[in-house]
Amino acid sequence: MRDIKVKEIISTVARLFKEANFFLGDDVLASLKSARDSEESPVGREVLNRILENTAVAAKERLPLCQDCGTALVFLQAGQDVHIIGGDLNEAVNEGVRQAYNEGYLRKSIVSKPFSARINTRDNTPAIIYTDIVPGDKLKIIIMPKGGGAENMTRLGMLTPAKGRGGIIDFVVRAVDEAGSNPCPPVIVGVGIGGTAEKAMLLAKKALLRQVGEPSPDNETADLEREILERVNRLGIGPQGFGGRTTALAVHAEVFPAHIASLPVAVNLQCHSARHKEAII
Repeated sequence: MRDIKVKEIISTVARLFKEANFFLGDDVLASLKSARDSEESPVGREVLNRILENTAVAAKERLPLCQDCGTALVFLQAGQDVHIIGGDLNEAVNEGVRQAYNEGYLRKSIVSKPFSARINTRDNTPAIIYTDIVPGDKLKIIIMPKGGGAENMTRLGMLTPAKGRGGIIDFVVRAVDEAGSNPCPPVIVGVGIGGTAEKAMLLAKKALLRQVGEPSPDNETADLEREILERVNRLGIGPQGFGGRTTALAVHAEVFPAHIASLPVAVNLQCHSARHKEAII
């Protein structure tokens, strides 16, 4: 059994959220530059240039990449031989979020009483925390500040199995088309297939944590990702909705077994400011 102090968790979570909001990942930057170089629309190229300019300013000045600093999503992979000491794990995560959003001057966007008074919690807590128990004696922390505009475009379809592969493609492409400019394209399209309704939704969100453009290790799924991406980029929505060939940078799909009567499909979009960071304690 290995002890991990909550103080280390707090400081790690705080650091990761600040870094994610200030520095766009190298994979996202490379994908945006490639899109800029291949974009045929002059307006689309100019939009991509401005996005890249924004990332450089944010990194240099340590300013948020986007005014929407997001819901604090935290994915924990806790080794079964880890012992958390000195406090509560979830509260440690929330304290890390609290410190990051206050110290980093990040916008606090979370409200309590969401269907009535909508009172800002003033520190962007509580975080949305998912915990998986895995082998080992380490704690992996993956964080994602998720903007509201992209999250609002989430879709869930409980398809009949007869819809099959073609039905999945049509559903995902339609979801992106209906979203239009709302999720701040070029987007990354997370797709969850199988399981139950809530499992498919979580798969779609976790798919966004993959390196941008990294195909699924499963050949059948990788082929599906490629076809969806081609279809999406024929929609003509383009960067920030101004038209062009680059509506999506990538499609990432995760698949799980499903009931014989079910074919759940979830779509979770990530904006061009695709922020996530991770660390292992």
